[in-house]
Amino acid sequence: MSGKITVTLVKSAHGRPPKQRGTLSALGLSKIRQERTFEKNDTVLGMIAKVEHLVEVSES
Repeated sequence: MSGKITVTLVKSAHGRPPKQRGTLSALGLSKIRQERTFEKNDTVLGMIAKVEHLVEVSES
C-alpha cells in the first residue's frame, strides 16, 4: 500500500456518536469541505472506514 489519499469532509459531525467525532478530529477534519492528504496505510484506512458515510475519499 503506497501512495496518497485525499479525504474531504462532506457531512457534519453534529449529532454523531462521540467515537465518530473523535475519529474526524484525529483525521484533522472539523469543517465541511475541509481536505487532508494522508499516506495510504492501514491506520488511516481504518479510520476512514469508521466515518465513510461522512467523508469523500480520492486517490492523489
